[in-house]
Amino acid sequence: MKKYLVAMTAILLMTACGNNENKTAPGTEKTVDNSSNPDYQKGLALIAKNDCLGCHKVSEKLVGPAYKDVANKYTTADLSMLADKVLKGGSGVWGQIPMAAHTNLSKEDAEQIVKYILLLKK
Repeated sequence: MKKYLVAMTAILLMTACGNNENKTAPGTEKTVDNSSNPDYQKGLALIAKNDCLGCHKVSEKLVGPAYKDVANKYTTADLSMLADKVLKGGSGVWGQIPMAAHTNLSKEDAEQIVKYILLLKK
């Protein structure tokens, strides 16, 4: 009986300490390289030629939320709504500082910017 208990304990310990090769430590998740994705390239180019980077950064809050935070909060189902927010501006979701309207953009360009942002999801 004693041998049985020792063997079961050993098996349980080995199972509990099993192979962790499929698990990642927090902060070490693999990132996807989207640089060859056409939506990524077009959106990045539109952001660079507009005033977006005056208020937003990719990974940290500036005046407005970080693009990665936006990407983690929304899905592609929100694409049209988010593009409308870029075009019309707004406030309240990320704080009281309003986002200016971007009436110089077409709806298609605003959607392309949002597609880029959503590709930054973790």
